[in-house]
Amino acid sequence: MYKSLLRPLLFQFDPENVHYLTTGALRVSLKLPYAKETTKNMFQVQDPRLERELFGLKFPNPVGLAAGFDKDAMLVDEMGDLGFGFVEIGTLTPRPQSGNERPRLFRLPKDQAIINRMGFNNKGVDAAVERLRKRKSNIIVGGNIGKNKATPNDEALNDYIYCFKALYDVVDYFVVNVSSPNTPDLRALQDKEPLKRLLLAVQEQNTKMPKPKPLLLKIAPDLNMAQLNDIIEIAVEAKLSGIIATNTTVSRKGLKTPEQRVTEMGMGGLSGKPLRQHATQIIRHLRTFLPQEIRIIGVGGIMTADDAVEKLQAGADLVQLYTGFIYEGPALISKINKKLLAR
Repeated sequence: MYKSLLRPLLFQFDPENVHYLTTGALRVSLKLPYAKETTKNMFQVQDPRLERELFGLKFPNPVGLAAGFDKDAMLVDEMGDLGFGFVEIGTLTPRPQSGNERPRLFRLPKDQAIINRMGFNNKGVDAAVERLRKRKSNIIVGGNIGKNKATPNDEALNDYIYCFKALYDVVDYFVVNVSSPNTPDLRALQDKEPLKRLLLAVQEQNTKMPKPKPLLLKIAPDLNMAQLNDIIEIAVEAKLSGIIATNTTVSRKGLKTPEQRVTEMGMGGLSGKPLRQHATQIIRHLRTFLPQEIRIIGVGGIMTADDAVEKLQAGADLVQLYTGFIYEGPALISKINKKLLAR
């Protein structure tokens, strides 16, 4: 019903307005009598064979919601009702910020893709912490952290540490995001020495806490092979728990959408089907050269259950959805889990 009726209607309107409309409607509708139970019956797939134990955490299934969809932790319980095994909130910054000017979110239906240049728009980490303290479910939550746009790179560590300390009591794992293309100069923090300093410092703070939390790094798909190998070296040195591969791409190669229309959309990160193959190749490379104890979460172009299986077979331990969730609806979550059970 989503693909045949609801999606064609929603795709007639501005993507960002539709996001706020549909997520608001979801929150309200799930408070109606019997709505929560009905939704769970429709979309949740519960089976011990789907469970995954990683980072000392037990995931009820390997399908998660990628960061960027629920930046402000407004939908954590609702995403659990839809069948996700875990939710990654953020990217969160110390201070609220409005992000880049609108329009900043664009659909490419011919490519089953999205371009966004949101720019870490969020209400600030402290507001998210208050919402997380009030959540009712026990779904696993990851905290994706970044820096404010106004914070220069040589002071970025302060922003990451602030977010880490603020979220420590209310999330289950952390993700350091230095790979978004939509905050000026952020990707410079992926260079070997700045990244090493950042991760070692965050990990040092982590070890000072009563119980260290799993620390992961989210990487861009636009790294060259030398940079990717540097990431592997740093992940080992910093004793990361995992890598999330990958974020959005700045590439526009091979798109079916007319070039003029793509140019009109402007800068931003591309996600969706065009990213699938390259993200899988990066996962395969990481799994070949990373120690087994450093886990991989695969994200990028998962539009079908077979796409998710491809990521897992390439070496991912878990997968995440964003663009596929928008194009295929919540049924994609159950399709992936049922596919895994059938294998």
